[in-house]
Amino acid sequence: MQDTLKIAISQLNPHVGGIDTNLAMIRAARDEARRLGADLLVTPELSICGYPPEDLVLKPAFVQACMAAVEKLAAETADGGPGMIVGLPWRQGEALHNAAFLLDGGQITARRAKHELPNYGVFDEKRVFAPGPAPGPVVFRGFRLGLMICEDWWLPAVSETLAESGAEILLSINGSPFEAGKQDVRVALAVARVVETGLPFVFCALTGGQDEIVFDGASFVLNADRALAVQMPSFTTAITLTIWRREGRILVCAPQALPTAAGADEQVYRSMVLGLRDYVNKNRFPGVILGLSGGIDSALSAAVAVDALGAARVRCVMMPSPYTSQDSLDDADMCARLLGIRCDTIPIDGAMAAFDAALQPLFAGQNADITEENIQSRTRGLLLMALSNKFGAMVLTTGNKSEMSVGYATLYGDMCGGYSVLKDVYKTHVFALCRWRNAHRPADGLGPAGMVMPERVITKPPSAELKPNQTDQDSLPPYDVLDGILAGLVEGEQSVDALVDAGYERATVLRVWKLLDRAEYKRRQAPPGVKITPRAFGRDRRYPITNGFTDLVT
Repeated sequence: MQDTLKIAISQLNPHVGGIDTNLAMIRAARDEARRLGADLLVTPELSICGYPPEDLVLKPAFVQACMAAVEKLAAETADGGPGMIVGLPWRQGEALHNAAFLLDGGQITARRAKHELPNYGVFDEKRVFAPGPAPGPVVFRGFRLGLMICEDWWLPAVSETLAESGAEILLSINGSPFEAGKQDVRVALAVARVVETGLPFVFCALTGGQDEIVFDGASFVLNADRALAVQMPSFTTAITLTIWRREGRILVCAPQALPTAAGADEQVYRSMVLGLRDYVNKNRFPGVILGLSGGIDSALSAAVAVDALGAARVRCVMMPSPYTSQDSLDDADMCARLLGIRCDTIPIDGAMAAFDAALQPLFAGQNADITEENIQSRTRGLLLMALSNKFGAMVLTTGNKSEMSVGYATLYGDMCGGYSVLKDVYKTHVFALCRWRNAHRPADGLGPAGMVMPERVITKPPSAELKPNQTDQDSLPPYDVLDGILAGLVEGEQSVDALVDAGYERATVLRVWKLLDRAEYKRRQAPPGVKITPRAFGRDRRYPITNGFTDLVT
């Protein structure tokens, strides 16, 4: 009996629907696994088609193309090189499964279907997939592998079944989206599975961005004694060879040097970089364009864009009005200089005057109000979209989660664009991320080292500058108060009474709750953006626009 097994764990970044591209990616990974001396290459969940494929799997031609790709890969394993575990949608009779196939010796030697189908948050697999039976182990070159697919290990039933039926190792392929603090949750759950079964555990995960979801990789191995033997990097593709030996009846992974864990702000920043990079590149945009106001949100968005794409693919526009301060002009110019990006200036005074003249016959006798403020924002949105249409770059919006929560944003104005890196980042966290980026350059960042925005951008009172001497706090509670209440309402689904008990003023909580409720129609029209928290607006949090439920405020 063979006592040593060499498993190459791969963190891959597939392109959803790009089957030929993904096939080439897996072949390249297998070549690297062969070079490393691996017996088996493990790829993440649905590596053939990308994750999540959503309704693509309802197209028979798509499922057939995935199967044809796997059959090609299986035939290639006749060369005596590493076997492979790959993920794909698999039709078995009338049932469509999220499946994992074992390929070796020129054949498909085993198939396993995902048993536990997630149906919460960003997941709706029960809509398109059927669950498979509780799986037994698959045999690979004399080893009994307990093959699981993502959600299968988040609950105890599958791992217990595998242990009871003779598995020597729990091996899970995953498409696990990033959330702040999620890696600690993953490791804790993996420890629980190890304790329950007495078996070592392998977590092999996707990396990359797909629409609003970012996959952070961070694959790892726990030995049966619960010790962390291997930790792969976050937010990057990688292949790591793990060496396993039988010690008695237990498989043990040779431990490797463990990297220093990234801090929370670094993880969030890198998730934004990766999410934007993949959204732009996979959708074949030449670059991005954004309005640079001299404020903190646009400064951070510009920094993320440069780190994601490089300065040559980022273009900024300053669009001053009569209410734009000289400080803002200077700060925007300095941000552009520090990042090394082009920044054009288009004053909007003339456009404002033209709109005033066009509307004057209808607005006669009416006082100026938020209407005129929104015209400024919409003028800027129109100019950015004109530049986008002319030159092809995608407009990057710059609004944060605090603003989007309470509707402090203008439809067809500052909400105008194709993607938002700050969509799920509260304003108080924006400040922290700016300070982190001024002090650190991310490992895979394409931007400059050192300061990327003036300190004044971080310290001055935030303002939309749509009227004289305006600050955000004219219309909103202080951001530390606002964000605390919003976190309770959005992420925590807490009641008004619970937040009052936590120390917030009832009148302020009620005001924020009403603003949050009324802004749903705006959020439905907002561009996609990187998911950071457990309850991002969009797929995570789905409230009706037309909603008569008001009992919480009575």
